[in-house]
Amino acid sequence: EVQLVESGGGLVQAGGSLRLSCAVSGFTFDEYAIGWFRQAPGKEREGVACFTTSGYSYYADSVKFRFTISSDNVKNTVYLLMNSLKPEDTAVYYCAAGDGSRWSDPVAFDYWGQGTQVTVSS
Repeated sequence: EVQLVESGGGLVQAGGSLRLSCAVSGFTFDEYAIGWFRQAPGKEREGVACFTTSGYSYYADSVKFRFTISSDNVKNTVYLLMNSLKPEDTAVYYCAAGDGSRWSDPVAFDYWGQGTQVTVSS
């Protein structure tokens, strides 16, 4: 059974950092791409970053050079390190697994975690 469990969200001041974790089970990183998405109230879910099966990373322009996606194959965990956080980064963050053909499209991802709240205060 494929499972993804996020953790690490919380409340942080603008300019601060958080590291989100996505613990996965039921598959390996060479089977599915792992994407991080976020959804703010009243907005559509958007792709933030993606780690493909071939080892490439993609980032949304709004988080490029601030966020870093990485993986630990031993722990079966994908991380999203978020630096220089801004109030507009406030959202529920989800990790998801899929074929990665359209890295920022939620429809291209089949399996989802429950989400973790990130709130950035100004």
